[in-house]
Amino acid sequence: MITKEQVLEAQKLWGDGVVKIGSLKQSRTECEEYASNFLDNRYAFDQGNVLFKPTKCEIEQFRPTKIEALSYFIAGEERACNEDKGFAIQPWTKVRFENAGFILEDNRAIAMGNYFFTDLNGNEAKVEYTFGYKLIEGVLKIDLHHSSFPFSN
Repeated sequence: MITKEQVLEAQKLWGDGVVKIGSLKQSRTECEEYASNFLDNRYAFDQGNVLFKPTKCEIEQFRPTKIEALSYFIAGEERACNEDKGFAIQPWTKVRFENAGFILEDNRAIAMGNYFFTDLNGNEAKVEYTFGYKLIEGVLKIDLHHSSFPFSN
């Protein structure tokens, strides 16, 4: 059975990866290469579509392919979705997860809660998330990613 510790490690790797992508924004080639590898290592795109609903999307809300996810994370001239600004190249200096709960099974796990993204000025952006993980060759990979800002009146 997948353990809570495995999910926490997957979250740490995801957060560290997002920070690393932003740290490479001045070297576009290196940033693109790292972001592509990040998606290969953290997401299950090689297994089929991923249910990916990123935070800052209004027109093209759902991103089931790696190309669309890459567009969301790093944008650029060849982005797949015109509304993308490059979420991961903000840049962020830290990502912190606060989990509300887990569902743990033999080959699948789901985590839900809030994660916080710290910008260069030390300000945190609070975002709600649900990640679904699949155990693939001993590695947890995301096949469900839903992210949104908390409701506000």
